Amino acid sequence: TKGLLDRFGADRVIDAPMSEALIVGAGVGMAIVGLRPVVEIMYIDFTTLASDQIVNQAAKFHFMTGGNVKVPLVIRTQQGTGRSAAAQHSQSLETWYAHIPGLKVVLPSTPYDAKGLIKAAIRDDNPVMFIEHKGLYNLKGEVPEKDYIVEIGKANIRKTGSDITILTYSKMVYACLQAAEELEKDEGISAEVVDLRSINPIDDEQIKNSVSKTQRALVVTESNKTAGMSAELFARVVELVPNVKRVSRLAGKDVVIGCSPILEKASVPSVEEIKKTVMELLK
Repeated sequence: TKGLLDRFGADRVIDAPMSEALIVGAGVGMAIVGLRPVVEIMYIDFTTLASDQIVNQAAKFHFMTGGNVKVPLVIRTQQGTGRSAAAQHSQSLETWYAHIPGLKVVLPSTPYDAKGLIKAAIRDDNPVMFIEHKGLYNLKGEVPEKDYIVEIGKANIRKTGSDITILTYSKMVYACLQAAEELEKDEGISAEVVDLRSINPIDDEQIKNSVSKTQRALVVTESNKTAGMSAELFARVVELVPNVKRVSRLAGKDVVIGCSPILEKASVPSVEEIKKTVMELLK
């Protein structure tokens, strides 16, 4: 947001009181009267304080008015491990919001996607949870100056392969890419890495096409295993490709994330775990 206040003025760039419910509620109000607000909640953990505004207002208002009112609201936040921020600043809660009809959920993994997806989110007539990973903030990549969007709901094949499909998103993309590259170099295994980029909607077509080709799939997420996105994606693979040979999943441990870097690192899937699981699926 550096420079935005000077460029656009205090009428458009507002330093809000530290009240998440107020911030999101004001954003909902702005959206339903025709503006396209972007509200920022520092950590996804704090969006729980605004959950009524997100779940019961933003996501439902369009439908409760018979489709007569749009809610073009973007809620920008961050989540995830990697900075020893401990239990109340490190959770991955994207699955909570993916469960809500009327609410889109996107998770960029590259600077290019971040720009394209935020532009798509702002132009969307629906509320969008725009979830960044704090562990990717130092990532650098080419971003065109020109105007472009990345379509919400379209996955990106980050690495093509023929032996197994790895479905993932956000920071886990990089662990999966490293695992895939090492497997190819050391074991001759060709893994296809699919970056979903959004989890509501989910690109079922890309999942079906990739898994139909490889006949094996591994889902990798940082969010908790129990009732998490890994379970949803596992189920979709089986539904979309009933004849799939083998499917497995790796997800965050069902634990409260510790401040210790050692404990934090142990709570999410590692490159070695991904490699080991892939090799087991190919036996």
